[in-house]
Amino acid sequence: MSCTHDHNCEDHECSSDWSLYKHIDLSKVSALNESVSGSVKSVFKAWEQRLHSSGEHLESNEGDPELLVFVPFTSDVKIKSISIVGGPDGRSPSKLRVFINREGIDFSDAESMQAVQEWELAENLQGVLEYQTRYSRFQSVGNMTLHFPESFGGDTTQIHYIGFKGEATQLKRDVVATIVYEIRPNPSDHKTKSETGGGFSQVE
Repeated sequence: MSCTHDHNCEDHECSSDWSLYKHIDLSKVSALNESVSGSVKSVFKAWEQRLHSSGEHLESNEGDPELLVFVPFTSDVKIKSISIVGGPDGRSPSKLRVFINREGIDFSDAESMQAVQEWELAENLQGVLEYQTRYSRFQSVGNMTLHFPESFGGDTTQIHYIGFKGEATQLKRDVVATIVYEIRPNPSDHKTKSETGGGFSQVE
């Protein structure tokens, strides 16, 4: 389901609604079938910059419009809606399929797996459409894989912006891992010099 903005962005702080880009682990974002390696990272930016590409965008290889985009987050997030700004002349993606908390998905996996949700997209060149998620399914999202199977007839698929509306938890994913590690006692932390030839005994 898609919807348009029901307010004037000059009166409403849209950038705060679409601020989850700050929680994307950009260094680990990747894409399959991108024509320019690493170009996928340019599409994740502030809401107010969604129509400003400066020539940078994500585009599939010529003659093959399929794209697969992996997006990891630095903390678990809850996603309410997604916005996609595509390219002109039939090069916008026409469909989106999303997988959650599954790493290492390739095109073969994407074609055979059941997506968490699918959308038929519109050509959203002005960035005014957003696609609502089935919110109960988009809780505790650590990473997402976005599958764009086809364009609107263009030889390539071109994407200028991908945005997520929602909220992030306060606990970073690396912090969670540290806490789990710390609550497991490490015997080596309690050894004294007797076990290394120093004459002291292990603390009981």
